[in-house]
Amino acid sequence: MAKLSGNYEVLYIIDPNLGEEETAAVVARFKELAEGHGTVTEVDEWGKRKLAYLINDLDEGYYVLMTFSADPAFPAELDRLMRINPNVMRSIIVSKDE
Repeated sequence: MAKLSGNYEVLYIIDPNLGEEETAAVVARFKELAEGHGTVTEVDEWGKRKLAYLINDLDEGYYVLMTFSADPAFPAELDRLMRINPNVMRSIIVSKDE
């Protein structure tokens, strides 16, 4: 039988040069997307942290960890949307079920 819902974590890094309002808008956008396709358990904003290596000539990024449950097709769509968003520097989505 096909899985109806899965538990996931997404860690993404936002451009640190954005203002507080712009950063909050990016976080809210992805939270609303996840809530529209499932349930958001937690959004943990780690804030600005040093990167291990330069990304787009930046040595810092604003880290956000979001835990959610959704249908198995949604993480691929979320990944696509994060990749085309110019404010997201890097992202990774992990299934917590396996």
